[in-house]
Amino acid sequence: MQNLQNYKNDTISNSNQEHIENSPNKILRKKNLKTKFIFISGGVMSGLGKGLCAASLGLLLKRRGYTVSSLKCENYLNIDSGTINPIEHGDPFLTDDGLEADMDLGTYERILDQNITRNSYVTKGMIFNEIIQKERQMFYEGEDVEDIPHVVNEILERFYKATDDSDFCIIEIGGTAGEYQNVLYYEASRLLRAMYSDSVINVHVSYIPVPPHLGEPKTKPTQMSVRTLMSMGIQPEFLVLRSPVNLDKRRRYLLGIQTSINKENVIMAKDLNNIYELPLNFLDQEFDKKVLEHFNMPVNRIKINDWKTLIENIEKPRKKKVTIAIVGKYFSKNVGDYELVDSYHALIEAIKHASWNADIDVKLKYINTNDYNENFSKQFKGVDGIIVPIGWGKRGVKGKLDAIKYAREKKIPYLGLCYGMQLACVEYAQNVLHLEDANTEEIKASAKNKIIHSIPFNNEYQVIKGEGVSMRLGAYDCKLKPNTLAYKIYDKHDAFKNKRKNIISERHRHRYEFNNEYRKVFEDNGFVFSGTSPDDFFVEFIELPKHTHPFFIATQAHPEYKSRPIKPHPIFVEFLNASYKNK
Repeated sequence: MQNLQNYKNDTISNSNQEHIENSPNKILRKKNLKTKFIFISGGVMSGLGKGLCAASLGLLLKRRGYTVSSLKCENYLNIDSGTINPIEHGDPFLTDDGLEADMDLGTYERILDQNITRNSYVTKGMIFNEIIQKERQMFYEGEDVEDIPHVVNEILERFYKATDDSDFCIIEIGGTAGEYQNVLYYEASRLLRAMYSDSVINVHVSYIPVPPHLGEPKTKPTQMSVRTLMSMGIQPEFLVLRSPVNLDKRRRYLLGIQTSINKENVIMAKDLNNIYELPLNFLDQEFDKKVLEHFNMPVNRIKINDWKTLIENIEKPRKKKVTIAIVGKYFSKNVGDYELVDSYHALIEAIKHASWNADIDVKLKYINTNDYNENFSKQFKGVDGIIVPIGWGKRGVKGKLDAIKYAREKKIPYLGLCYGMQLACVEYAQNVLHLEDANTEEIKASAKNKIIHSIPFNNEYQVIKGEGVSMRLGAYDCKLKPNTLAYKIYDKHDAFKNKRKNIISERHRHRYEFNNEYRKVFEDNGFVFSGTSPDDFFVEFIELPKHTHPFFIATQAHPEYKSRPIKPHPIFVEFLNASYKNK
């Protein structure tokens, strides 16, 4: 029994156990709950921007002086997003604490301008895995383990944990209303509302189509979606309507009658030129004010001028222009006839942020390395800068190596991210050092010269993702070498974590490392290791000296995950500046 009690303590230690009525066979209720919950659901179709809606409302509440936390509820059985094909589900977002999560968490971070943790993300895989582990340990004291209360309790526990004692917790329920996959999330939200009726509201994001053959907006799909919610015992207080057009007052009024929602609480989210306009769109409609009034909370004066300046900056015309090539293998039509770029979503957003800061208009050219042929390098004609981003495995590697060689030899600014750093080392070994059979272990395990290799597991640096697979995940410190390009970039933008010790911090998501046996031969031949882990074991930044190349830099890290619209990452700003200067 003592072991069982220890298990119980461990499994809910992060949920303020002493403040939760945690009988395993009753609905989980937290005492003295101060946080207000805002549930964001979606209807009619996916991809409406529930995450953007959640983040935009959260930004307004935060700018009125309130603390805001968030949670994304995913429907899949994966434990995290790290093992999902990015073509299928987009670019997994990486947090400081090592979580590989849904893209929406990146939207939360960028708009809320605050770090998101693993408490802000839950999948059905996490839920069921935890329940099975508890059941095997007799946590449920011999009871049948069922959807209610046990699965719902596990979801409620995640709701409570996500609050972090904030004023508001905005919870996005993945998928659309009516799917069987997310029914238990809705049931948990319904029960939370039943227990704390004054502390929970529901916002339903829906779509208003305008069929070309009719030429008018149609509200029936939204009516049916709200009816689905009501059949689950949930009456939304607010409607957010995504549409190519604004809905007129009469249709808003009629829609309000059909859905039992006050017409004043029908908020429009008309298609915008860029996603960062949405908070101001909501502000114009007093969305945040109406939410605060619903909760009888003070409507403090909002501080939003910097965001207004951002939008003005985004929309202004620019004289300076560059073309940047993103060279990767995840621009695929394998899922249909449409080319998808969500696989590099964080990178593309980081480039946008940097372009606004550098006052440079950027045209992105997506080069698919799966289409490699003998004329592959001709695609780089007219390109002003080249980025080789994250990637895994053998497929498409020849095209990436070609891109790196082209950038190095033609003196085109180059930025390598993660795999882009590893392959830059391999390309240098093959074509400058002429090392026989030089490669990365990931591509050729039998290579004579493994420039990039796997290392024995060390729990100080890595986590186990699966049998035989260890990775570095999350934020790690890096020490920069003075007078290098990397050092000058971080120094110029005051981006050091500890300037006195030359320490920065960046997020990592990879398996293989530079083989330190080759450091000397690289350095003897003009290669610069400009950043390493503080203990000098891991290579973090590499570059070519200025007299050899105007801008050639790569990092094992993922700076794209830390970029924000008002605080772009300095690496991307200086890469664009170099691309324009060397145009």
